[in-house]
Amino acid sequence: MNLESTRRRLTERQADTVQRLTQAAVEVLGEEGFAGLTVRIVAARAGVAPATAYTYFSSKEHLVAEVFWRRLAAAPVELSDEADRADRVVAVLRGVALLMADEPELAAAVTSALLGRDPDVEHLRARIGLDIRERLSAALGDGSDPDEVEALELLYAGALVRAGMGYGTYEKLADRLEISARLLLE
Repeated sequence: MNLESTRRRLTERQADTVQRLTQAAVEVLGEEGFAGLTVRIVAARAGVAPATAYTYFSSKEHLVAEVFWRRLAAAPVELSDEADRADRVVAVLRGVALLMADEPELAAAVTSALLGRDPDVEHLRARIGLDIRERLSAALGDGSDPDEVEALELLYAGALVRAGMGYGTYEKLADRLEISARLLLE
């Protein structure tokens, strides 16, 4: 995995600290939810000083956005050459939608965090958006239509917000994304 953080390149030791912080954030979210999450609590859980945690993460939104970015970056993109483009797009959308399906507190926190105005969150949001755009473009194939890519991005973003607001599970979201993507691509 890339050892680059939002703010700077990391040594192995620093990367380990960031890994401990992001893991602790997931644990705290599971217990306390986004409202109960603070960088200080996460630092204590990870066994680091709060000042150290703030060296890497400017806010709890930044920390949660980093957790999602790391999950997304680690998620494989397996596109079958034999599948048609709609099946490939559905595979991409389903894969991204189900990244946190088993962790509802994390999923809700990601939705809130990615809407934040923290410059570090804005940076990660741009990286996440670019990654998803590249996945969708690859799924559509050579010469993909930019309007189709944008329509699929809007579909995904709207679905993510809807799920984050509690309008259904991420499994149902993945099913709705499939139906909607197929309607768009027909």
